[in-house]
Amino acid sequence: MSKTAALQVEIPDGLSAEEARLLLAVKLYELSRVSLGQAASIACISKRAFIEALGSYHIPVFSYPAEELEAEIDL
Repeated sequence: MSKTAALQVEIPDGLSAEEARLLLAVKLYELSRVSLGQAASIACISKRAFIEALGSYHIPVFSYPAEELEAEIDL
C-alpha cells in the first residue's frame, strides 16, 4: 500500500502551479524517487505527455548505466 501526503507551497509570481508540479515531478523522476507513472500523476498529466516533458528537460526516460550497455555489446 502506498502512502501519500498533501503539500502546500507558495508559488512565486511568474510560476504557475502546473509548472511547479511538473518541475517537482521531473526532479523526483530524475532522482529515481518515483516511477514514471507516479511522476505523471504528480504532474497531473498523461504518461505520454510526461515523457515528452522529460525530453524538453533533457532527462532520459530510461536510465541505462554505461557499464551495462558495454556488457550487452560485448555479448
